[in-house]
Amino acid sequence: MPETATKAQPLEIGHFIGGEFVKAGERVEVRSPFDGSLVGITWNVSAEAMEEALAQTTQAAAAMRELPAFRRAQILRGIAAGVERHKEELARTLTREAGKPLKAARVEVERAAFTFSIAAEEATRIGGEVLPLDLLEATAGRFALVRRFPVGPVAAFTPFNFPINLVAHKAGPAIAAGCPLLLKPAPQTPFSALRLGEIAREAGLPAGAWNILPCANEVAEKMVTDPRMKLLSFTGSAAVGWELRQKAGRKRVALELGGNAGVIIERDADLEYAAERCTFGGFSYAGQSCISVQRILVHREVRDAFLAALVPRVKKLRMGDPLEESTDIGPLIRRSDAERVSQWIEEAVRGGAEIVTGGKRNGSMVEPTVLTGTRPEMKVNFQEVFGPVVSVEAYDDFSAALATVNDTPYGLQAGVFTRDARRIFEAYSRLEVGGVVAGDVPTFRIDHMPYGGVKESGTGREGLRYAIEEMTEPKLLVMNLK
Repeated sequence: MPETATKAQPLEIGHFIGGEFVKAGERVEVRSPFDGSLVGITWNVSAEAMEEALAQTTQAAAAMRELPAFRRAQILRGIAAGVERHKEELARTLTREAGKPLKAARVEVERAAFTFSIAAEEATRIGGEVLPLDLLEATAGRFALVRRFPVGPVAAFTPFNFPINLVAHKAGPAIAAGCPLLLKPAPQTPFSALRLGEIAREAGLPAGAWNILPCANEVAEKMVTDPRMKLLSFTGSAAVGWELRQKAGRKRVALELGGNAGVIIERDADLEYAAERCTFGGFSYAGQSCISVQRILVHREVRDAFLAALVPRVKKLRMGDPLEESTDIGPLIRRSDAERVSQWIEEAVRGGAEIVTGGKRNGSMVEPTVLTGTRPEMKVNFQEVFGPVVSVEAYDDFSAALATVNDTPYGLQAGVFTRDARRIFEAYSRLEVGGVVAGDVPTFRIDHMPYGGVKESGTGREGLRYAIEEMTEPKLLVMNLK
């Protein structure tokens, strides 16, 4: 019989400072978003503990800077191996605190191991260049070396929806680059991150090089404003991310924020495959992903055929206890989020939209919902739903469909299903997004590719090599051999 959230033993893990777990500060209960059962207890740090963590992170900068590439790679490979060893434990912890279906949680843990493995490879590839300077008679005999050096301590904020792999996307490149890390995990999902910190310690990461602090927002603000932190790396909502950027002062800022991803399906597309992928992209983890499929635009000639392929697949999705092996869709992270999603669906219906399937809410669970007859300005299209809702609308002109996808504050990723290479490159040229996925949904991501958005969706790029570039800076050495 599968483990359930109510039968699991509650966890009790303190914050992680200087390589040690500390149970002090404000006692916090973390509860399952599925049934409200106690997942575990942690402690929010005080302002004094935050100051200690800032000092520890700053002090670790010298040790991290001096770690040779082979040693950084060894540590990262050790973390990847530790994640693999503990993958079932980590997956169940993730499921209990985040409500992510267990089979999806296992995939996330596997991705985190991959992320740390690629970070280990990239730790040995941080190169530079030799630059000739003898382009003028007066500079004859000179050349330059350009190398990348770590920027220093990194302040990182991670969200609840991928509480292991998105932590890996902060920690992996930071360790590879030689930067110490101070991490605030999402309050709903602290245990996954804390467990990763322990695995990193076991892999030989120097004490103080990765500090993990559950804390209240007013305490966490010190991570943003303190000049000892040289880079702010934030993944979360657009509203919070851009506000933090205003407070960050002179430090570098990398923001991976929200989206309302669009998909365009041309009449030459494989509709069965497109429907299969849109079902995955729209409803995985109940749509709680910034690249979840939200707006589907289908050529009018094949719109009905696409809906006929999509709707039966959506109806087959099984809702229930995320710890059950057969569950496809679990709860939203908070009941208030489910209520908001339900209100947006009702608002769309009042405005003339039709519910093709789904639409009902039960507590923190929302049925996978397909809408049609929506308008671009409705919240279910214009804003980020972050729930199991997609709209399907017809278009007549490909150029107009591109304009519709662009008509939003967000620009993270978009998908295009067509066999016409000219259409693909037109979309690549015109879509105002960080990435265009041809032949698949915008929900596609492999962890070493450059990932990030434009407009309200953020600034900078993640993906190991690209994040390392954010966490390092080039330094010039001019050689005069005259």
